[in-house]
Amino acid sequence: MTAVYNPNAPKKSANLSINSELLQQAKELGINLSQSLEETLADKVARCKEELWLQENREAIQDYNHTIERRGVFSHGLRRF
Repeated sequence: MTAVYNPNAPKKSANLSINSELLQQAKELGINLSQSLEETLADKVARCKEELWLQENREAIQDYNHTIERRGVFSHGLRRF
């Protein structure tokens, strides 16, 4: 999958609020908070962009699917499986 962001972009400080117990447990386990946040946020951004793309292209996808249902696919007669 293609990155949804430039991993070489400069870092920027952010002020966050997090559950104190969760933060303590993460520290005890040696979890890198910045890396974990970036990974999780990148996944969420990718899912949101995918959903947005599907919404924006829903009509074209439906039209294409209806065309395939009516006419079949070009290679249908050429398949050997």
